[in-house]
Amino acid sequence: MKIIFKSILLAFLLFFSSGKIWSQSTTVVLKDNWSFSKEVKGDAFAVNFNTSEWEKVSIPHDWAIYGPFDKKWDIQTGIIEQNGEKEATEKTGRTGALPHIGTGWYRNTFTIPEFKKGQKALLLFEGAMSEPQVYLNGKKVGQWGYGYSYFYIDITNDLLIGKENILAVKLTNEPFSSRWYPGAGLYRKVSIVVKEEENFAQWGTFITTPEMKGNSAVVDIKAEFNGSNLSMVTQIKDANNKVVATQKSTDTKDGKFHQLIEVAKPNLWSPETPYLYTAVTKLYAADGTLKDEQNIKFGIRFIKYEPKIGFSLNGKVTKFKGVCLHHDLGPLGAAINKAALRRQLTILKDMGCNAIRSSHNMPSFEQLELADEMGFMFLAESFDEWAKPKVENGYNRFFKEYAEKDIVNLVRATRNHPCIVMWSSGNEVPDQWGAEGVKRARWLQDIFHREDPTRPVTVGMDQVKATMESGFGALLDIPGLNYRVHLYEEAYKTFPQGFILGSETASTVSSRGIYKFPVVQEKNKQYDDFQSSSYDLEACSWSNVPDEDFVLQDDKPWVIGEFVWTGFDYLGEPTPYDEKWPSRSSYFGISDLAGLPKDRFYLYRSRWNKEDKTLHILPHWNWKGREGEITPVFVYTNYDSAELFVNGKSMGIQKKNNSTPQNRYRLMWNDIKYEPGTVKVVAFDSNGKIAAKSEVKTAGDPYQIVLNADRKTIKANGEDISFVTVSVVDKNGIPCPVADNELQFKVTGAATYRAACNGDATSLEVFHQDHMKLFSGKLVVLVKAIETPGAIQLEVTGEGLQTGKINLKSKR
Repeated sequence: MKIIFKSILLAFLLFFSSGKIWSQSTTVVLKDNWSFSKEVKGDAFAVNFNTSEWEKVSIPHDWAIYGPFDKKWDIQTGIIEQNGEKEATEKTGRTGALPHIGTGWYRNTFTIPEFKKGQKALLLFEGAMSEPQVYLNGKKVGQWGYGYSYFYIDITNDLLIGKENILAVKLTNEPFSSRWYPGAGLYRKVSIVVKEEENFAQWGTFITTPEMKGNSAVVDIKAEFNGSNLSMVTQIKDANNKVVATQKSTDTKDGKFHQLIEVAKPNLWSPETPYLYTAVTKLYAADGTLKDEQNIKFGIRFIKYEPKIGFSLNGKVTKFKGVCLHHDLGPLGAAINKAALRRQLTILKDMGCNAIRSSHNMPSFEQLELADEMGFMFLAESFDEWAKPKVENGYNRFFKEYAEKDIVNLVRATRNHPCIVMWSSGNEVPDQWGAEGVKRARWLQDIFHREDPTRPVTVGMDQVKATMESGFGALLDIPGLNYRVHLYEEAYKTFPQGFILGSETASTVSSRGIYKFPVVQEKNKQYDDFQSSSYDLEACSWSNVPDEDFVLQDDKPWVIGEFVWTGFDYLGEPTPYDEKWPSRSSYFGISDLAGLPKDRFYLYRSRWNKEDKTLHILPHWNWKGREGEITPVFVYTNYDSAELFVNGKSMGIQKKNNSTPQNRYRLMWNDIKYEPGTVKVVAFDSNGKIAAKSEVKTAGDPYQIVLNADRKTIKANGEDISFVTVSVVDKNGIPCPVADNELQFKVTGAATYRAACNGDATSLEVFHQDHMKLFSGKLVVLVKAIETPGAIQLEVTGEGLQTGKINLKSKR
């Protein structure tokens, strides 16, 4: 049934599967045995090309993350219109100041013993940065444009049966092709899928539920296949692997099987209860021979978008408490790693986050799988550019030839994830201006609707006035506003949809543990040390502090939620220091590049996390030389009132009120004078009784290194990572918040040292070296398992400090 989005009520009754499909077909992941070089002057696809001097790498791989940081890489001279610039200036860290520009070659030699005549073979790339040209056994077999897109190539006629095959991939990153650090290389998985001649089509199965019948969900399965005289049998299993429904089909239409299966008393998928079923679909020949099999995890959930009411999930009005995420993983760069992704989502879950926007590109399969399992709604985005450029060599070069193909692959590969609740066809595209932009917006939205008629489409709009006048915003299923809080009311009245999404909000800037005086709310504030104040009152000319969005989210039911820019700092875009050096990563994150929470984390947690107590004091209390000077104290808490004490003396009780957005969401003592000692806060519940206490103390000199791991047991698979937070305390165990000691790292046993990160946007220390300075008293060390299980020890040393040691282990 086709759903028409232009109706007054946008209602979706949906049942979705995760994109994770295990097939009867053989899938060979090409992880190891790769050779890599950036030194090749010509082409390197010939079968007998000498690669003996090439580097040995594993995939996923990002060749640029190893540095060094240098302002010479991809220096861009131009105007950032979003920043209100009128004249072109030199931007030295805009793409992360890492060596991603240039051409790299990858080669792999492999044999597929299972492959035999009559079978089909597909070569699948989940992400290749950028412009991949693919050669097999000396012959060019395919190419692609967009570095974020998934694509596959049919290599059936070029794969040697029972013999050694040579795969060569050429990747080219042009200068001026990105606004942030894009990474470089085969940064996501590469695999070969071998199928029988009769098979389920790649990304050809789509599962929804168009209706409920009584207390049962109707499962609608459409499965595209290749072959004839076939039948399909489906079993649906619950989370305990118990079969709850079965159906066999022999009739087909338009090359697809179509099944309607009832699931009684379904457990519904939501961020609070991310329940997943499994659909086992089997393809049989007429003689009963099994030809193909898919095991598809899925969730049952119902979504609805209604004028004046907003978004509902499973019948409950729900606000998107979301964050935007770039694809880089800090010290790992763009190379995908599931442990790093899981850590990010664990941190966001604790904050109370329930949604993610992939910015501004296709999300990884691993990220969507984790969102399904851990319970995050997802806004899956496609492009940062259409036909009009933001940067000289951006996606505008590929738009005409590839836009439809990229959307088709995005939707078909991921449409079965229960987490995805909407698509985005673009972000702040210059095409928002003019009639041609309206045509492009409609064309792209129609492609999404054709491939998936069950989910709405949005665009992150920053030129809101222009989109009001042109009709651009009116044609979208969901009008997404990037910032422009002053235009929400006007946009709501102008656009016909009856609701507004904060598709990108806040862009508050701060540096973890750095505080500036006097404490005032400012735009585009810069300091000599190239840091931003963690009092959370600084933003860009076009953005705002969090409290202004909170007011809209809380008071306007037609504002359906927000996606904060950003959940974590990312490499590149060092606003407000785009023209300063050294500055090579963002300041927008709620947590820093190392994943360490900034103060702002607790402001969002106090509002979003309804299950746990939040009582956080800022700033730290080590201000030698500021004795007697005004040093405001803020408290981020889910309680409405609290009393502050400095060295046992009451500084009075503060209560949240509506006098300003900040007073509504923060408790602030603005006249506190610094004196060393103890700052204590006592929070009160609604009955005026003491509900929670917290304190910070002035620390002495750094004395001992302390280590805390996010997980002490990891998998011995060569990929899993334990993230160990390293801090320094004084002789009394009090954290030293201004410590900047240089530390050395040593890993022994069944793991290797992978990287370190301190979250300092100005640091030029490369991540993979075994030493780094603390920033604001902390850093994070990444310990990576090898494939042999066993005991692991991390030892961290620093001059004049007691050594820190932690014991970990890996197991199969």
